[in-house]
Amino acid sequence: MTGLGISVGKNVTSGRSYPMGASLAKHGKGCNFALFSAHATKVELCVFSTDGKTELQRIELPEFTDDVWHGFVEGITEGCLYGYRVYGPFEPHNGHRFNPNKLLLDPYAKKIFGQFIQSELNFSYDLKSTQKDLTLDNRDNATTMPKCVVVLPLLISETHPQVRRRDTILYELHVKGFTQQNPDVPIELRGTFAGLANKKVCQYLKSLGVTSIELLPVQQFINEDFVQDKGLSNYWGYNTISFFVPHAAYCHSGEVGEFRSMVETYHEAGIEVILDVVYNHTAEGDELGQTLSFKGIDNASYYRLHTSDKRYYENFSGCGNTINVQHPRVIQLITDSLRYWVEIMGVDGFRFDLAPVLGRDAPDFKANNHFFTSIRQDPVLSKVKLIAEPWDVGHGGYQLGRFPNSWLELNDRFRDSCRRFWRGEQGLVAEFAKRLHGSSDIFEQPSRRPSASVNFITSHDGFTLTDLVSFNNKQNKANGEENNDGHDSNFSNNLGAEGTTDNERINVLRRQQKRNLLTTLFIAQGTPMLLSGDELNNSQHGNNNAYCQDNEISWIDWQDPQAQQESNFVKALIALRKAHPLLNRTHYQHGFKVSKHTGLADISWLNCHGTAMTKDNWHDASVKCFAMMLANTEQPETDAEQQDDALLVIFNAHQRSINYLLPELNGYWQVLINTATENANDSAQNDTNLTKSNRHSAINIAQHSCVVLRYLHSPRDQQPTYEQ
Repeated sequence: MTGLGISVGKNVTSGRSYPMGASLAKHGKGCNFALFSAHATKVELCVFSTDGKTELQRIELPEFTDDVWHGFVEGITEGCLYGYRVYGPFEPHNGHRFNPNKLLLDPYAKKIFGQFIQSELNFSYDLKSTQKDLTLDNRDNATTMPKCVVVLPLLISETHPQVRRRDTILYELHVKGFTQQNPDVPIELRGTFAGLANKKVCQYLKSLGVTSIELLPVQQFINEDFVQDKGLSNYWGYNTISFFVPHAAYCHSGEVGEFRSMVETYHEAGIEVILDVVYNHTAEGDELGQTLSFKGIDNASYYRLHTSDKRYYENFSGCGNTINVQHPRVIQLITDSLRYWVEIMGVDGFRFDLAPVLGRDAPDFKANNHFFTSIRQDPVLSKVKLIAEPWDVGHGGYQLGRFPNSWLELNDRFRDSCRRFWRGEQGLVAEFAKRLHGSSDIFEQPSRRPSASVNFITSHDGFTLTDLVSFNNKQNKANGEENNDGHDSNFSNNLGAEGTTDNERINVLRRQQKRNLLTTLFIAQGTPMLLSGDELNNSQHGNNNAYCQDNEISWIDWQDPQAQQESNFVKALIALRKAHPLLNRTHYQHGFKVSKHTGLADISWLNCHGTAMTKDNWHDASVKCFAMMLANTEQPETDAEQQDDALLVIFNAHQRSINYLLPELNGYWQVLINTATENANDSAQNDTNLTKSNRHSAINIAQHSCVVLRYLHSPRDQQPTYEQ
């Protein structure tokens, strides 16, 4: 055989059943192939020419050990293109969809070559048959499928910054959306890992102050047919087909090492890289979907099927199928994949999409199931950041606060409470205070910390911050679903006009409202997450479900006239949080500890008279102004942590200003942040002067505003500057 400069097929031996996938021999004389399939009757390795167009040879894997088909093939070298054909019964009602006419991707492939071509050839059944998926399609699909590539293993990455959980500041971004219109990125690198690794881009994020970037899905994904038929594409990437492969369209060089190089660039800057991963479903869809990999390899093992009729899939993901995490080989696939991204690609953690799916055991959620136990005991995965999106679309799918203690969870109750309080709803003070406190009512356990709550105002899924204060209604017609997609309960407020407006009074209110929401995010106990572009006045023009908008709707606009001013304010907030440890405490505080120095409790809640909130205050639906005081009750570990004796944060969601009576203390006050001021540099109104506290001390809190003050028992320090 010619075409690869090698000779294969002359010597095929049994090889090994582990590791899974294609593993080049250290002596360079061949490659071991191992593929799990408990129900197959035969597996053929298919080798292709260097252009991927010609199938050169089929090699039957000779051994079957512990449900793994395997063989060692001499002559295979780096760059060899391959796929699998898997034989077995085509019995959909029994859960089996084997069809050797269909070329399949190796679930453990580290690189792919070629494009996914939309074609009816990629369906294992006859699309024209009245019996739909019950009739076998005998046509070969090798011409429409990409090929797997045999690669040399990369060395283990050892550059992890290891940011403490309590110090973490997350920044959610999309590789293409963040770089596509960024003027600092060369045109040819925009939309790629190399573009994201640009030194100026990395420096921007470092200067902003974030500690960890959270990337929307970067594992190889494909378009859904129904999206592509509308002339759109899957932009977000929640449609994974290869769990080890960096998305090919993001690789400018075509090499998987480009992703790792990007990670190392951020590690050099002290910034972590966290991946949004999708292990709840695959891109193969339901019983009428394509057969690209798992369906044709062992459908009954890889997917959760209805027990009454295994033709149909359980659909806790809302995307047609659900990965069967109850199966030990599927757990192995997921954990092997996660470990690969940590050890080889260098990432520092994961955000799990629709994470309750991973904990479902026939069918209810359990935080101690086999998957979570596997993660907990793993010497690699137990040490990285693990973040759950704590809901899926199935029955009992909302599991906020119920994940293992070591996990962080996206807190949508924080999001909704903040939005509702600041848009002026009544009766929100008690709920809002709980979210400021780190949602102890949801997360607090003896070994769980406030950092478990990932606080956010916006994320990729919903309005941007600018749209949140500009639209009362979603504007999703561009998605081609007649504006029926996307959330309707946005708790937004356009403040007087729908969309963009020339009314300066409305625009001033919108900017102030954004400062209120951002300040709340960064002064609350927990782990803050900022959506990329929210610091740049970025808008999606009211689209709150831009999953299919790979265009200017989703790409960040770096040229907005308000961008600089708003990013400066976010920089000031992040600097404030870092400078004041009271804002990100390790443990929950409940007012039980009292400072011997000032006599102040570790946390207290004050009404607009500067006295303790009463039961009547908490239950008075008309109250929209109150304050949170955080006091230092412990000896700081270092001099650097001795910044203040207390912080006072005053919230006023009334449509009138409040002359707030400051607590009667024998010390000094400084204003650190005032959201009623436009310029971050002017926000700290008394940055060089301390105001002596007395029984008549008061501060005017403008309507719809928030003020952060620092209290010093004695004027030993001046406020650090937060200018960047």
